[in-house]
Amino acid sequence: MPKDRVKEQVILGIVGDSAAGKTTLSRGIAQILGPERVAVICSDDYHKYSRNERALRGVSALDPAANYIDIMEQQFELLCRGQPVLKPVYNHHGGTLDPPEYVEPKPYVIIEGLLGYTTRRMRQCFDVKVYLEPVEQLRIRWKIQRDTAKRGYTEEQVLASLEKRKDDSPRFISPQRTYADMVVTFFPPPEDCKESGEFLHVRHFLRPTLPHPDLSEFADQDEGVTLELIRGPDGKPVDMLTIGNITNDRATKLEEYLWGLIPEASHLRDNVGEFTDLDNQPARSHPLALSQLLITYHMVKAALGVHAV
Repeated sequence: MPKDRVKEQVILGIVGDSAAGKTTLSRGIAQILGPERVAVICSDDYHKYSRNERALRGVSALDPAANYIDIMEQQFELLCRGQPVLKPVYNHHGGTLDPPEYVEPKPYVIIEGLLGYTTRRMRQCFDVKVYLEPVEQLRIRWKIQRDTAKRGYTEEQVLASLEKRKDDSPRFISPQRTYADMVVTFFPPPEDCKESGEFLHVRHFLRPTLPHPDLSEFADQDEGVTLELIRGPDGKPVDMLTIGNITNDRATKLEEYLWGLIPEASHLRDNVGEFTDLDNQPARSHPLALSQLLITYHMVKAALGVHAV
């Protein structure tokens, strides 16, 4: 372990509804830190039942009762202590439970999925907690794209699944928002409500539970960045960072500033902000890249003890 690092393992949580963009966000963060130093775990692997069993029981994957929450708690704690786990594996393509996978903790661990903040015991394992909340119509477009291209569904099947889950999301997923240090919302620009990729805007609600970097010098509405102090849904003050139609010059300066704050980061810069568009082609987004860099900043600072209470 580097002598200036005070935490052997830093655990990042990324929670959000199905197809909220969790995997895309975590993939870019892993690239910044160096994939060899990052273990990425999907908490959806802890599903208790196969897809057919859930249908027979009348429960969805969003319901904690359909997941091994107790095993998640145990294994998250083991990872925090630097110990390996034998993690379950859920096959999203076939909807089956595959043989478990041996996972060794690395300096950075990213746990992304539906239910990572469900219990206090789980939440206490995370150094940084992110809740990903794209606007609903955008999430639906992303889910149709992913599930038809990668999981073998038809569009009609995806829409039917969303309808069945419509009550479970506000009941089980959305309440976890309140525990996040950062809430990240991607949304289309007002002039193009169908935009789903490169030109999306993003809004970060930055709660004072973490010491966020000072970005005030980059706030300029004319260049696509605003920073405001508002009251969150709980009535407490929160910084709201919005990145909209950002100019290339402003985006480059902000990205360089954040890179300069991450001394341990690798230099795989070309991979940051990458995603697959609705035509299944590779693309890049400044708001996505800046979101990945800002979250990585907090992981590196947590490793150095900056976030210690």
